Amino acid sequence: MTTVQEPSAPEAASTPDIHTTAGKLADLRNRQAQAKVPVGEAAVEKVHAKGKLTARERIQALLDEGSFVELDALARHRSTNFGLADNRPLGDGVVTGYGTIDGRDVCVFSQDATVFGGSLGEVYGEKIVKVMDLAIRTGRPLIGINEGAGARIQEGVVSLGLYGEIFHRNVQASGVIPQISLIMGPAAGGHVYSPALTDFVVMVDQTSQMFVTGPDVIKTVTGEDVTMEDLGGAHTHMVKSGVAHYVADGEQDALDYVKDLLSYLPSNNQAAAPRLAPTDPIVGSIEDSLTAEDIELDTLIPDSPNQPYDMHEVIRRLLDDDEFLEVQAERAKNIIVGFGRVDGRSVGIVANQPTQFAGCLDIDASEKAARFVRTCDAFNVPIITLVDVPGFLPGTEQEYNGIIRRGAKLLYAYGEATVGKITVITRKAYGGAYDVMGSKHMGADVNLAWPTAQIAVMGASGAVGFVYRKRLLEAAKNGEDVDALRLELQNEYEDTLVNPYVAAERGYVDAVIPPSHTRGQIVSALRLLERKMVSLPPKKHGNIPL
Repeated sequence: MTTVQEPSAPEAASTPDIHTTAGKLADLRNRQAQAKVPVGEAAVEKVHAKGKLTARERIQALLDEGSFVELDALARHRSTNFGLADNRPLGDGVVTGYGTIDGRDVCVFSQDATVFGGSLGEVYGEKIVKVMDLAIRTGRPLIGINEGAGARIQEGVVSLGLYGEIFHRNVQASGVIPQISLIMGPAAGGHVYSPALTDFVVMVDQTSQMFVTGPDVIKTVTGEDVTMEDLGGAHTHMVKSGVAHYVADGEQDALDYVKDLLSYLPSNNQAAAPRLAPTDPIVGSIEDSLTAEDIELDTLIPDSPNQPYDMHEVIRRLLDDDEFLEVQAERAKNIIVGFGRVDGRSVGIVANQPTQFAGCLDIDASEKAARFVRTCDAFNVPIITLVDVPGFLPGTEQEYNGIIRRGAKLLYAYGEATVGKITVITRKAYGGAYDVMGSKHMGADVNLAWPTAQIAVMGASGAVGFVYRKRLLEAAKNGEDVDALRLELQNEYEDTLVNPYVAAERGYVDAVIPPSHTRGQIVSALRLLERKMVSLPPKKHGNIPL
């Protein structure tokens, strides 16, 4: 993209005598001060006038006070083309370094859109590569704060080379250290692919945009008129594309979400997530440790299997302090994913949502859940699956858009995961969706069911049409009351097969439990699975149905 050359910051009023020690120190202080406002105070004021923070202020708001250690603050570009030799701001448009969040070490970079529009040049890219290498070597989470206009055209192909170096490291770091991207303004061209390769993308409502080609290019090539917000705004990438994992109300909200997110994740794939003191600990028997919220679960499921209930109410009663950090809350609302704690341990939650499409799995829900399951598995976070699923959403749109291949991603994710997996069937678990949602057959460690569970190939109304088709036809020919017969047969089918006990007889569920005992059973299972060991056949990597 076209970038604007900004004037360099003014020189210090007095030039120190660099032939003396005092002068050398004064010269260093001048350079450091200049690096903090590389293109002058006026540029900072423009940023503040938009209600935004500068690149440095974002780092300060993210990290523990006084913990930031900057790297390469005095770096400058080396290009001499197109007048760049006379415009060499310190830092080259990106602030890099390391510090702590809640006392835990992290590496960070923050792109500065006041310098060449945030465009990436050689030195800019080298700075990011260096801090990425440091994060990988030391096993520390990497947080990227992004805002920029793509490649720095004046520097030519070297910008593309550095993009490739960054992308390569994103891939190398994937599953090794948590990588989190914040999008704090427009990010275009090559700037969008590094965030897309990270584990989580956080955007700010109305001020963040991501797109490969902007509205002007689209208008020229296709004739379409589209605004930046409609094309690549936060809600577009949450609801439609699935790129974003959280839409923040403002920059501070975005930074706070990242802090919360990190509290559930380990520093790397060889470490454990932070563990807190449990609230309402299970001491002694489960019955003796029941709370009022536990007992409320016994009356949460409606008597009618067709009446919805909010799965958030189940989740809330299972987690410590009712705290649940949801991921992609506005996308594929028929499935819920997010982080919480049980017995002080970090856990990942995957749950069908009966209030949306009756909890059916569709393309978006399958991909949303599959990615989350793989993220939890990569970073040793146990997975708790809450099941109330009548099947896959039917329709030509789903079939034509690849529900077979894309739904198989969730199967693959569960089958691949070696982290502790606990599944609770609250109500419906029908057909292939039963297998997909953390079933014993797909490698779950502990499978529980409530007495309200309905585990079967399909629901009674559908099954009767297949199982008793001839009998219903004969009844119609004989002038019998077909509706009454159908209802009788449905009740018979439900009593015979649509319950948790057939699955329990075969060991497909380990126990049928009162809902009020769920939290205690999960705590017990998590304690057991803390020492889970898995031996896998040797292979380079699997071939997930992308």
